[in-house]
Amino acid sequence: MVSFDLTGRKAIVTGGAQGLSRKMAEGLMEAGAAVAIIDISPELTETVAVYDKAGYSCYGILADLSVQTQRERAFEEAVQALGGIDILVNGAGIQRRHKSEEFPLEDWNLVLEINLTAVFSLCQLAAREFLKQGGGKIINIASMISFFGGYTIPAYAASKGGVAQITKAFANEWACHNINVNALAPGYMDTDMNRALLADEVRNLEITSRIPAHRWGTGEDMKGPVLFLASEASSYLNGAVIPVDGGYLSR
Repeated sequence: MVSFDLTGRKAIVTGGAQGLSRKMAEGLMEAGAAVAIIDISPELTETVAVYDKAGYSCYGILADLSVQTQRERAFEEAVQALGGIDILVNGAGIQRRHKSEEFPLEDWNLVLEINLTAVFSLCQLAAREFLKQGGGKIINIASMISFFGGYTIPAYAASKGGVAQITKAFANEWACHNINVNALAPGYMDTDMNRALLADEVRNLEITSRIPAHRWGTGEDMKGPVLFLASEASSYLNGAVIPVDGGYLSR
């Protein structure tokens, strides 16, 4: 019988203090996993306290994922707090918007460092643990922008295209070691990152009218897909980039 139960499993979720990543972390905890959240957000302490009070095993690790030494330190602290690692969810990400001809190199470098290089680094760190223990689950967060180019977001487009490709590259090498590497690609989601789009009546209507589900997604919509990829139910799935978009890409 296929099991979605994560009791006894240990997960690291980056960016889990807020937004979609918080809901994904919550979904893993609801399924029985202990979760360490790595985030730079001032909301981290409050988020962890909420889940502690609810009776979940939740740990907070404060770190700036744009800095390699902090990534390594945070990963080590998270593994120590959990007593191991079975699941990695690379949920942290940032956005910067400028016309492409005016896009500052500083913003380009920051977006690529957090959205792509940090994902690469944390996948490596997790895989080293998984190779020693005989398996594990890596879940990267791609985007609709992994499939098309967007507008005024060249750095984000490059980073999310890269996330989709390294997911496939890692899967090619690690699938034979019982390491599942897959990605979720959220569509248009009702999050703080999309506040400007949500407030733009014309663009909001254009986007919503293309979504067959006739609504934007929410964090709750990410729980089922992340649970599937974190559980034994997805043991033969590798290198997939799964849209969670209400059907947007099919339109």
